[in-house]
Amino acid sequence: MKLTPVKTPVVAKKMFPNYIWDIATTTKELFLTFDDGPTPDITNWTLKILDDYNAKATFFCVGGNIDQHPDIYQNIIEAGHSIGNHTQHHIKGWATKTNAYIDNVSLAEHSIGTKLHTKKTKLFRPPYGQIKPQQGKKLIELGYKIVMWDVLSFDWDQDISEEQCLENVISKSKSGSIIVFHDSIKASKNMMYALPKVLEKFSLEGYKFKALEF
Repeated sequence: MKLTPVKTPVVAKKMFPNYIWDIATTTKELFLTFDDGPTPDITNWTLKILDDYNAKATFFCVGGNIDQHPDIYQNIIEAGHSIGNHTQHHIKGWATKTNAYIDNVSLAEHSIGTKLHTKKTKLFRPPYGQIKPQQGKKLIELGYKIVMWDVLSFDWDQDISEEQCLENVISKSKSGSIIVFHDSIKASKNMMYALPKVLEKFSLEGYKFKALEF
């Protein structure tokens, strides 16, 4: 039994109103996000599928992965997607002292903002969704927008099928939903099955896929 639900409960959103869980909109818009990249092959595949549907997304990148794969990172930038900070080493907030956590975010900001002359980002998503209140408070003071989610695909979960991953997104997403996928090796099987079908279904229904911009 999963402790984390596919659809974020309203009560959780109300408990942390300073975090971004979804986007208020009156039009048919969805906000795809991809965590943990850039990853060889997988991220570039993702970019191609998004381009096929004229879809924009937000990539929450791990700073260390940017340092290892600057060419793939450049591809994300050139495709017109938004970039978010996902820490330098994909660390767990609950297991990390606040100062060390902020320092790790700053390292990732350096990788994001200096590689290939790109601009710095102020979007942040905590790995595993783990962030202490004090960590969140300090990041907001530094100008970050902390982006959580409305719908989890659970693409990384090896215990669910490709079909269930797809159903998670199809059944729970609505206009304004922020949806989590991962451009990682672990999630690739489920993500590569579900993403094209999500794009096709919602595109046929008149939805636009947009990047997060604040």
